[in-house]
Amino acid sequence: MVTGSDATPGSQSALRQANESRIVEVLRREGTRTQAELARATGLSAASVSNIVRGLRTAGTVSVKNTSSNGRRARAVTLLRPPGTVVAVDFTAEQIRVAVGDSEGKMLARQGIAYDVAADPDRAVRRAVWLTETVLFGARIDLGTVSSVVASVPGPVDPDSGEVGGISSVPLWTGFRPAKEMEKRLGLPVRAENDANLAVLAEQERGTARGAEHVIHLLLSEGVGAGLLVSGTLFRGIGGTAGEVGHIGLDPRGQVCRCGNRGCLETFVGTSYLLSMLPRNNGLGREPDRANLSDLLLAAEEGDPGSRRIISEAGQALGEGVAIMANLFNPERVVVGGELAGAGDLLFAPMRSAMELGTLGSAVERMELGASSLGADASLYGALRMAADLPA
Repeated sequence: MVTGSDATPGSQSALRQANESRIVEVLRREGTRTQAELARATGLSAASVSNIVRGLRTAGTVSVKNTSSNGRRARAVTLLRPPGTVVAVDFTAEQIRVAVGDSEGKMLARQGIAYDVAADPDRAVRRAVWLTETVLFGARIDLGTVSSVVASVPGPVDPDSGEVGGISSVPLWTGFRPAKEMEKRLGLPVRAENDANLAVLAEQERGTARGAEHVIHLLLSEGVGAGLLVSGTLFRGIGGTAGEVGHIGLDPRGQVCRCGNRGCLETFVGTSYLLSMLPRNNGLGREPDRANLSDLLLAAEEGDPGSRRIISEAGQALGEGVAIMANLFNPERVVVGGELAGAGDLLFAPMRSAMELGTLGSAVERMELGASSLGADASLYGALRMAADLPA
C-alpha cells in the first residue's frame, strides 16, 4: 500500500516522479511523440516509458493512440493537461467517501465505506487516510503526485483555526481539527470545509445552480445547513458559521433544539425530528423508532396521509426560513439537497407558497427554486473542485 513515506528523496517514488516530469516536459515542449521517441529524448528504457505513460494515461494526463512510425506500429502520446492529482474526502455521520481527481478536478476514481464517523473523530480520520491510500493504490496513482486534499465535514469549520464548531450532527468533533490530523498522516496539505459550502460550489459548476452568482444551497439531513454564494464567492462569515440556517427561529414556543433555543428551523425539517412526528399506527409498516427517512418518503409517495402531512409541513417551514434568507441575500437560485429533496413537489409546493408569502415580491419574481441535480455527491464534487483550485 502507498504511504506518505514513499515519496522521500531517493526512493522509488521520487525517481518515478522525476522520470514522469522528464516525459511531461518533452510532451509540453515538442507536442505529440511516440513512446520510442520519448525513450530517445529522455534516455529512459522503453519499458520505463511504457509504465510511466500507462500511469499518466490512468490519471488523465495524456492520451495514447495507435499510429505508425517508419512503417512500424507505434504508440503516439499526447499531453492533455498538467500532471498531478487531488483528493476529496467526504465525512458524513455514518459514511466516509474518497474520490481522486486530476489536476482540473475531474473524478478519476472513488470508493466509500460505512463507518460511524460521529463516534470518534480521530479514528474516523485514520480510517479516511487508509481509504485514501486504498483508492490511490487501486487507481495506480502515486501519493507523491497528489497536490492537495479537501475534507468535507458535516459542521461549521473555522476558516482560520480549522476547528469544527460546536453545533453539528457530529458533536464529538467539536474543537477537532481534521485537516491538521490528516496532514500528519498523509504528509500532504489538507483543508477542511463545511459540506454545504462545498455542495454549493459543485452545484454552481455543474449542477442546478450552474452559472448563477447569488445562490443558497440548502443541505437537509439531521440538521439544515446552507452554502452561500454572494457575487460568485463563497461566504463563510468571520468564524465559518454563515449558513447555519437550521437555527433560524420560527416558533418561540416550539420544540427545544440541540442548540438550546426553541422552534429552530431544524426542529421542523431535521431527519430525527420528522421521524419523531410519526404516529404509532402509521403507513410505514414499522414502529417510528425503527423507521428511516426513505421509509417516510416511500409511504408518502404511496399516499400515506400522515407521512404526506409531515413532509408538507416541513416544506412550509423550509419556505418560511428561505423567505427570511431571500430578503437578506436576494439570491437568483435556491437549491435543495439531501434525501428529503426526493419528496419532490410534496415538499416544494408548500415551500414555494411560503416563500411567496414571506419574500419581497421583487425578490421572489427573479428567484428560481430547484432540487439538487448532484444529490449525495455534491459535497464530494465540491471538494474536488476546491482541491483543484488550491495553489500547488
